[in-house]
Amino acid sequence: MNNASLFLYSRTGCCLCEGLEQKLRDLRLQDFDPPLELVVIDIDAGGLSEVDRARYDLEVPVLEFRFNQQMKKIVLPRVSPRLKGQGLSRWIQDAITSAAVRNRSDFYKSDYL
Repeated sequence: MNNASLFLYSRTGCCLCEGLEQKLRDLRLQDFDPPLELVVIDIDAGGLSEVDRARYDLEVPVLEFRFNQQMKKIVLPRVSPRLKGQGLSRWIQDAITSAAVRNRSDFYKSDYL
């Protein structure tokens, strides 16, 4: 089975980033289809490529989805800060499903489609 991950590109002191992280932690991401693991990446902490840091510098918070570490990164649309609870849960599930459909050739190797 593949490991699906939801990456949150964030930075310390960003109120939108911190708010989204808390809302994501409040969700039961393991109950999603596919089950998700939340990975939070502080773009200022180092270890991020200069290309990704420049790409996300003015865009955080950014959500990215991957079925596994070998698959390409799929950046999800910006999340409304008003979404929470079931609304956020539905939004994430819809965004993942749409990403899978748009990138179907990359997902044929997956256990989820």
